[in-house]
Amino acid sequence: MQSPKSYILDMDGVLVSGRTVIPGAGEFVEKLKARNINYLVLTNNAMFTPGDLSHRLRTIGLDIPAGRIYTSAMATASFLKSQQPDGTAFVIGESGLTTAIHDAGYVITDSGPDYVVLGETQSYNMETITRAMRLVAAGVAFIATNPDPTGPAEGGIAPACGAMAALIEKATGVSPFFIGKPNPLMMRMALNYLDAHSENTVMVGDRMDTDIIAGVESGMETILVLSGVTRRDQVMRFPYRPTHIVGSVAEIEP
Repeated sequence: MQSPKSYILDMDGVLVSGRTVIPGAGEFVEKLKARNINYLVLTNNAMFTPGDLSHRLRTIGLDIPAGRIYTSAMATASFLKSQQPDGTAFVIGESGLTTAIHDAGYVITDSGPDYVVLGETQSYNMETITRAMRLVAAGVAFIATNPDPTGPAEGGIAPACGAMAALIEKATGVSPFFIGKPNPLMMRMALNYLDAHSENTVMVGDRMDTDIIAGVESGMETILVLSGVTRRDQVMRFPYRPTHIVGSVAEIEP
């Protein structure tokens, strides 16, 4: 018999909305566990470590172990290590990013770094942005964890990595290399982490411009859920299509 397909799940808009579990998400995850189906939560959120995210999810009723969570910060750190082992970086971000970069053997410094690495933070300030801008203008390689211009926050949306990257790019004329979705690089890293093959893996997401295109470009079956940012009438605006469209993960039978 053919083994069941593996699942890569986006987090925001698929499993949670802000600090609320999307109805049916808990039951869906429990089905995956009960049927021994391989799965991974893949998020562009670079602020928190997998342990932090696991704890935050558990407090709202979603039991996902840290080992089942892969972030753009982890992918960024893996990329840096593969390109230049034991390097140095000037980093703008929270513990999720700095921890991953330290774990990759990097030193974080603003003195002659090999890379400028931009992630999300709750405390962007002009001093650090200006320092990053000057380093990039001087020729330091520019890396960003993800291209998302906004992210969810208490009371609405907030500027995210893509918006801050655009500020530095506008000031320097240098575009960053984005690691997170929809870069197929992150998808390959996630598949390797999951020990799964793209032809036997399903990508579940709520965004056509990150989740679904990443799945399509990586050769995966894709499921768009309408519990996040994308509406059904917006799908036809894109030249690519998800394999399936459902209201939420509650309608998926793994």
